[in-house]
Amino acid sequence: MTPPHKYMKEVVKEGKRVRWPNRETLWPAIAVVIAISVFAAIFLALEDLTAYNLIQQLEKAFGGK
Repeated sequence: MTPPHKYMKEVVKEGKRVRWPNRETLWPAIAVVIAISVFAAIFLALEDLTAYNLIQQLEKAFGGK
């Protein structure tokens, strides 16, 4: 098992090897991630609302509550 300080040195060393994207590449990628996240949030909220309404209708139809 490697000691924690050696592990952290290796993490920093690997981090320096990574080719980080430039700003021209990064901003469109961020925009895509945000757009997909917003779409997914809206879709899941609508799906949740639909399921809630369906359950309410079923409870009303079968005498629940």
